[in-house]
Amino acid sequence: MKKKKSCTILFQGDSVTDCGRNTYGGAGFENGGLGMGYPGLIASRLFCDRPDVSWTFINRGISGNRIVDLYARWKADGLNLKPDIISILIGVNDTWHHFGSNNGVEPDRAERIYREILTWTRQALPNVRFILMEPFALDTGTLPPAGIREVAVRGRFVKKLAKEFDAVFIPCQKLLDEAVKLAPMTYWLRDGVHPMPAGHQLLADAWIKAAKKYLP
Repeated sequence: MKKKKSCTILFQGDSVTDCGRNTYGGAGFENGGLGMGYPGLIASRLFCDRPDVSWTFINRGISGNRIVDLYARWKADGLNLKPDIISILIGVNDTWHHFGSNNGVEPDRAERIYREILTWTRQALPNVRFILMEPFALDTGTLPPAGIREVAVRGRFVKKLAKEFDAVFIPCQKLLDEAVKLAPMTYWLRDGVHPMPAGHQLLADAWIKAAKKYLP
């Protein structure tokens, strides 16, 4: 039998990526559960469509994380795992924590730290591929209008970093802005930040389509 190609994909981020992966175990996933959000949906689709590939999916999203939290654990939860593809969705808590507890991370500082994460990774893992997901929010009242505008600023610098590091960029905000023409905001995002099932499926479908050039 022909030896299978192998591919390790790491999902990183905050609660949107975590989505219960810390407590929702089993489901046949070797790493103890990918959660019920977009990482699990992506894994299920690729397992089904590409049984010719030896897949390893790792979810290390942690609810509440800001970019500084991600940086602090990057060696253990990123570099040491030696993935082929790293998918990152981070940023909304940098804004949310500012308006909620004055413990956010300013956009300029967040951009510098995000760039350092990507630079560090490329130095340690020169062949790694990045998939950068645009942080997003809908105006359901969870964040004030100024917070919605600030999340958009973060989305713009993530797009810039994607170009700088030859990464795939997924325009999550644009996808959601289009989606709300079909159904109310809370159909897609429960509180303007956390996706409902349809929102996670939207992200998963966009991810698979965008990542095709990096997949075996």
